[in-house]
Amino acid sequence: MMKALEEQMAMQDANSLSFEERFGLMADREMNERENRRLQTRLKKAKLRLQACMEDIDYGQPRGLDKSLMMSLASCGWIRNHHNVIITGSTGVGKTYLACALTHKACLEGLSAVYRRLPNLLGELAIAKEDGRYLKVMAAYARADLLTLDDWGLNKLNQEQRIDLLELLEERYGLKSTIVAAQVPIDHWHDIIGDPTLADAIMDRLVHNAYKIQMKGDSMRKKKSGLT
Repeated sequence: MMKALEEQMAMQDANSLSFEERFGLMADREMNERENRRLQTRLKKAKLRLQACMEDIDYGQPRGLDKSLMMSLASCGWIRNHHNVIITGSTGVGKTYLACALTHKACLEGLSAVYRRLPNLLGELAIAKEDGRYLKVMAAYARADLLTLDDWGLNKLNQEQRIDLLELLEERYGLKSTIVAAQVPIDHWHDIIGDPTLADAIMDRLVHNAYKIQMKGDSMRKKKSGLT
């Protein structure tokens, strides 16, 4: 508000405004500053891998993206309704960018969001068990409005990882939303997860209430490299 007052004092026609108008401008400035700080805090906590936004998604390449669906997801209503999004496709097709764009949009809408590569998240949980932070770390991931798990299915899960993943998804099911980005098609996830019973439980909490986006086409990295 002090900055806004200083700017008003430097304006030649400031005296033409009423007290209420000048005070209203100062209050608006304060509200905008606070919201910008909150947004920067949300983005910092999200730790997005890429700087991505919904407006910059490339629909010119034939990748199987439904623009109407993307516009619907940009409203973030699916997060408020506690649905999920599953993005599958080959390497370089743009899964991470799309996941980060959706996560960035959630931050813009005032929702808390966290981006993690699944191997890193599972490793973090394993370390947290050793130093006594497991419940605290698990609770932090469980309460995020949106949890984005990238690089799903790069390696087969061991028993400890399967249980950790199920516990996390159980805490979030019906209360929060999750994005999964994976090279592995959904019908192969049972093999990646391993244990049939736990695989059924994990997939039941992810797949049945999820928007599914199957991306196609060549690697975007190859097309943007400029190399022949």
